[in-house]
Amino acid sequence: MILYEHPFSPYAQKIKIALREKNLAFEAVIPAGMGSGVAPELSPLNPRVEVPALVDGDVTVFDSTIILEYLEDKYPTPPLLPAGPAARARARMIEDICDTQYEAINWGLIELRYFKRGGSLRADIDARAVEQTGHMFAWLEGAIDGRDWFGGDRFGWADLSVIPHVMGSAIFGIQPAAGTALSNWWQQVILRPSVASTRGEALAAVTFMENVGDYFAQLKAKRHYRDHRLEWVVRSGGLQMLLDGIENDNVRFTDTALFATHQVLPASE
Repeated sequence: MILYEHPFSPYAQKIKIALREKNLAFEAVIPAGMGSGVAPELSPLNPRVEVPALVDGDVTVFDSTIILEYLEDKYPTPPLLPAGPAARARARMIEDICDTQYEAINWGLIELRYFKRGGSLRADIDARAVEQTGHMFAWLEGAIDGRDWFGGDRFGWADLSVIPHVMGSAIFGIQPAAGTALSNWWQQVILRPSVASTRGEALAAVTFMENVGDYFAQLKAKRHYRDHRLEWVVRSGGLQMLLDGIENDNVRFTDTALFATHQVLPASE
C-alpha cells in the first residue's frame, strides 16, 4: 500500500494510526506541491488535490473517513469500530465533529501563525481560535465521560479521530487542563506505538511548517479555503483575510474541472 500524505495533515495522521494499529505495511509518500493545488502526482488520485489518498494494489481511495471504512471492511482485524450500532454511530459522530469543527480551528491557527495571514486582525482572530479550542476540549471532556477511551473499553476509531486535533492544539501550545479526563487520556494515548510514531513524524515537520509561508510564496501556491474552513474564517472575524487572499491570488477553491477527468472505482468493486 502507498499512502499519499503529509505528516502535518490530521487526516493523514488518522490513517497512519489506523494502518499501524492493523499492522499493515505501507509506504508514506509526500507528493510534490502537496497543499498548493498544483500536485500532478496527487491530482489523478483525488480530484480535490488533497491528502490522504490510499493506493492498495489496483484500488485507490481518497477522503480519510472513506479510507478508514475501506480499511475496516478489507482488513477487519483488529477492529477499530465498536460492535454495536449505537456505539459505532457515536464513534463516527465524534470523528465528524473533530474533522470539521475542530480541524478548522487548527487550520486557522496555521493560517495565522505559519502563513502570517490576517494583518492587523491576526491577534484578535488568534485569540478567538484559542477560545474555540477550549470549547472543543470541553466537548471532548464530556464525550470521554471519565472512561479510558472514547469508544468505550478499548482504543479505536473515535480515539484515532480525536488524536490528530488534540496533537495540533498541543503543537500550538494549547493543552487540556491537567487532571481532566481529556488530559489523562492524552498522556496515555501518546505512549501507544502507533500514535508515538505518527506524533514523532508531525513534530519533525514543525520546522518546515514554520517556514511554509515562504515555501508557498516561492511556488506561487494557493491555500485551499473550503467547507468548514471557509466557515471558520468568516465566523471568526477573518472575512478580510479571505478577501485579501482572493485579491492576492493566494487562496483557492475546489476546481470542478478536475472532476471531468477523474475516475472512481469501477461499479463492480
